[in-house]
Amino acid sequence: MRNIKLTIEYDGKDFGGWQKQPNKLNIQGEIERAIKSITGEDVELIASGRTDAGVHAVGQVANFKTNSNIEIDKIPIAINSQVKNSIRIKNAEEVDLNFHSRYNCKKKTYRYIIDNSKYGTAIYRNICYHMPIKLDVEEMKKAVKYFEGEHDFKAFKSSGTSSKSSVRIIYSANAITEGDNIAIDLTGNGFLYNMVRIIAGTLLDVGLGKIKADEIPEIIESKDRNRAGKTLPPQGLMLLGVEYT
Repeated sequence: MRNIKLTIEYDGKDFGGWQKQPNKLNIQGEIERAIKSITGEDVELIASGRTDAGVHAVGQVANFKTNSNIEIDKIPIAINSQVKNSIRIKNAEEVDLNFHSRYNCKKKTYRYIIDNSKYGTAIYRNICYHMPIKLDVEEMKKAVKYFEGEHDFKAFKSSGTSSKSSVRIIYSANAITEGDNIAIDLTGNGFLYNMVRIIAGTLLDVGLGKIKADEIPEIIESKDRNRAGKTLPPQGLMLLGVEYT
């Protein structure tokens, strides 16, 4: 028995999310189908976490167990030949049998991209959220820092979350500008359902002057979802990477 760890990139636009579900195209199911066609085995592909419909990844990590003897460097080539071009296996490595993509995860980094140009973009429209009103980026940069540390993020989760605790640690939080784009980068030990998209929506309100930067600690402390911003659409969200040490 071998345990294979995959690093995966995908464009979430055409998928109903990571998780297998009936009658919806999903990333997990597509890769499992490809693995079966290669190895003849029904495998369970375990991801570091489930991404929602429309959410992208450049560094998702997943693992599966197999009795196949296929050479490790042939695995990405073989899977990529069997899946849509919107999914790419970037790397495969054999790991300890006890390795678990979700349970062993220490940190994840997500990025939400806001396109703050006047007219938007045609080419990159599926990987960003367009806001034509000029945002106060300096205030957003101040506000995002208040999310760092250990907090109860109850005000920043959607009602569908199954997590028992809403306490999470954000190790770093930054708003980075590149041209007309504002990238909100969050690295944490875990994230609640829609947490990054709600934080991004709250920072958008800061940029629009609807919320002051120094009001963020009070909103966190309130644990009131109504005090935070709206949940921004999924296409601006991307899983950048997962860390295990």
